[in-house]
Amino acid sequence: MKHLLLLFTLLLALPMAAQEAQDNTQPQHHQPTVCIGYVSYDSALATMPQQAIVKQHMQQLREAYDQELQRTEKEFNQKYEAFLEGMKDFPRTILLKRQNELQQLLQQNIDFKKKGRADLRKAEQEAMAPLRKQLKEAIAKVAKKYALTLVVNTDSNACPFIDTDLSVDINREVVEMLNAETSK
Repeated sequence: MKHLLLLFTLLLALPMAAQEAQDNTQPQHHQPTVCIGYVSYDSALATMPQQAIVKQHMQQLREAYDQELQRTEKEFNQKYEAFLEGMKDFPRTILLKRQNELQQLLQQNIDFKKKGRADLRKAEQEAMAPLRKQLKEAIAKVAKKYALTLVVNTDSNACPFIDTDLSVDINREVVEMLNAETSK
């Protein structure tokens, strides 16, 4: 029984010894240095002159949607008032028809409002896409300049603590690069 236990122990120890020998023969890999930078994406975007143009365009688009929404609400209110005034005099069939028209008009207004919001979001995303691309490219260039492994966006309190002794603030250089590209 002792021999069996000794044999079992040796069999378990043999693969571990072989693994240790193999580990010692493999070259030691150097751990890469991790350098982190940080930037405020929103602040950098806000410095871009093109963003003011996008905001102005979006404001005009919102106003156009608001005007159309007010027009459709006014139309609905007029028809509703006419319905209420004539309600007592309408025969049942006309009453049901007008009621149905009002319900359809109300649903169309609700659908228009939802679609308008979606269209505005899409228009803003499409208008901002080139600016975001330009910002990402500027961040990448500055990050490569400093050999950064990672750049953290400090907006939305996504990163509540950054040790400024162990990281690089690239805000100023990103903004300068964006402004230099814009003035070309």
